[in-house]
Amino acid sequence: MDAEDQEKSLEAPRERAATIRDVAAAAGVSLSTASYALRGGRKLRPETVDRVKAAAARLEYRPNALMQSLLRGRSYTVGLISREPLARFSLPLLTGVEDALAASHVSVFLCFADRTDAARERQHVESLLAKQVDGIIVLDEQFVDDSPLASRPLDIGNGRTPLLYAYHYVADPDALCLVPDHTQGACLATEHLLASGRRHLAHITGPQHFEAVPLRMKGMRQVMQAHGLTLPDEMVLIGDDWDQRWGRGAVQRLLDAKANIDGIFCGNDTIAVGVVEALHAQGIRVPDDIAVVGFDNWEPFAEYNDPRLTSVDMQIHELGRRAGQAMLAMINGELASGILRLPCRLVLRDSSNAADGNER
Repeated sequence: MDAEDQEKSLEAPRERAATIRDVAAAAGVSLSTASYALRGGRKLRPETVDRVKAAAARLEYRPNALMQSLLRGRSYTVGLISREPLARFSLPLLTGVEDALAASHVSVFLCFADRTDAARERQHVESLLAKQVDGIIVLDEQFVDDSPLASRPLDIGNGRTPLLYAYHYVADPDALCLVPDHTQGACLATEHLLASGRRHLAHITGPQHFEAVPLRMKGMRQVMQAHGLTLPDEMVLIGDDWDQRWGRGAVQRLLDAKANIDGIFCGNDTIAVGVVEALHAQGIRVPDDIAVVGFDNWEPFAEYNDPRLTSVDMQIHELGRRAGQAMLAMINGELASGILRLPCRLVLRDSSNAADGNER
């Protein structure tokens, strides 16, 4: 093909998509019969339905989704606005939402908007509402209320479109919010350490503007108090990050202070890995001398560390699935509001001298 032929080929109009009229003509039936056959056509002869479906497949006919949504009063789509980039928690949450919605043949429009970019978020909202989505789910982290990063309610105008929040909550009594129960998760970790005979505990965690930090600290203190123990302030180390370097540095602080500890509860698995590294470097055995428990149950860290980490699992995929189910219920007319805190589970591994693979 020479340059002129190539140019003509590029300019040539694309072949139009097949319509229901084309299917009817190819199957030799009326327009109404073809339409009815593709919707199920129980009152038609089976051979007629088969002939229409075969013609539709041959012509690669696709129903007009917009027209169908107008007729049904539903688009069978849900918008999901993520204020978080694709990261540790957003991916399992997104797949959980999608699993629940796909089971009801509902598709997801995924949009990203930085929590500080209100204009872009507004653009996404207007686009989703123009597509007549059946509902909107908002994903974000949860920060303390006085933080400039604290989550805000999403403005969807008319208020008739179902809306819920996943992995965070907003200051709106009419909103439905699904979040992990950080306090209960910390209680599981602390109860386990105490049950294994540890009595002198420390807590190493991340930035305090994350609401999970005070909530987990609260759970740990509640359990220790119930056992007649205390968690001194100097045994709580709050860092500026959630990384391994902070875990190593925090352990060094404890060792420099000659702290008497036999168990450490960490704010996440990344910190816990740094803690274990620092303890090993000082010749301290894990878990024989000091037991370590993490949080998140992030497999690359928890399962492949040496020793493998006992860790609290927030069950993020399940939280996403529950959010998807809640959205379907709201679409069907159920009214729901409030903050639903979903329980965590504890996965027991070697770092706390626990039985392999057990859960609580």
